[in-house]
Amino acid sequence: LAAIGTPALAEALKAAKSAYMVDETLTPEKDVTTYNNFYEFGLGKGDPAANSEKFKPTPWTVKVDGLVGKPKEFGLEELLALPLEDRVYRMRCVEAWSMVVPWIGFELNKLISLAEPTSKARFVAFQTLYDPEQMPGQKDRFIGGGLNYPYVEGLRLDEAMHPLTILTTGVYGKALPPQNGAPI
Repeated sequence: LAAIGTPALAEALKAAKSAYMVDETLTPEKDVTTYNNFYEFGLGKGDPAANSEKFKPTPWTVKVDGLVGKPKEFGLEELLALPLEDRVYRMRCVEAWSMVVPWIGFELNKLISLAEPTSKARFVAFQTLYDPEQMPGQKDRFIGGGLNYPYVEGLRLDEAMHPLTILTTGVYGKALPPQNGAPI
């Protein structure tokens, strides 16, 4: 857990076994941590692992605001205090590859519930960090068009509240590395 840096956070990665598991052979850890799409670090599948070495995942906060009764900015320590679970998911990419990955994380609905969404809330938006110095893929905006940063994605509130929707904090029993989205 050197990437996160404190013993308290290392202790916080202890997770309970989840009912949400697939009974399949896990993809080797090296493949999961070296082959992925994380355009903030480059376009090639190996770019995230190669270009994320200098990324500093702490300090880190997650802000929950908008149509909520209790808007709040959560520190990483608070997020890791939520009930963590070990979950094994099969990820299938539209590019015709798949991986079976053991994640550590917590149900997104636990975080959303703390903010008390109002009856008018219908969607949850996620916005990435914008830091081209640490995330070199953000510098060129993919020459000729492509993604605009900070990148924004969303879910319907019912999707976000589903128990299968998790925010990951770790993989293979360790803190999430930068190339896989550290710290969360």
